[in-house]
Amino acid sequence: MPRVKRGSVRTQKRKKVIKAAKGYTGRRKNVYRLAQEATTKAGAYAYRDRRNKKRVMRRLWQTQLNNAVRNYGLKYSELINILKKKEIDLDRKVLSQMAREYPKTFKAFIESIKA
Repeated sequence: MPRVKRGSVRTQKRKKVIKAAKGYTGRRKNVYRLAQEATTKAGAYAYRDRRNKKRVMRRLWQTQLNNAVRNYGLKYSELINILKKKEIDLDRKVLSQMAREYPKTFKAFIESIKA
């Protein structure tokens, strides 16, 4: 088999990993083997946490809605039940945003669905 010299390819590959590890502490930022492990783990954590973020935000919206709705004599579960029965398709994000930013509108909305 012919001899293959990979000098430039290998250098480019290592530069790419070292560049991705920029800002890490200790030898993880400039030692290839450590930088490679650090960037691989960072990528795995980033992938996992992009999905976890959705869970965390939904839980936050539910908590905010529960706090907002309790002022009007309802619970979160009762609110969701009423919305399902009346076939109102507003998601939790929109409802919690309405409760935070437009309290008068939210109050009117709650009173209209309670009636």
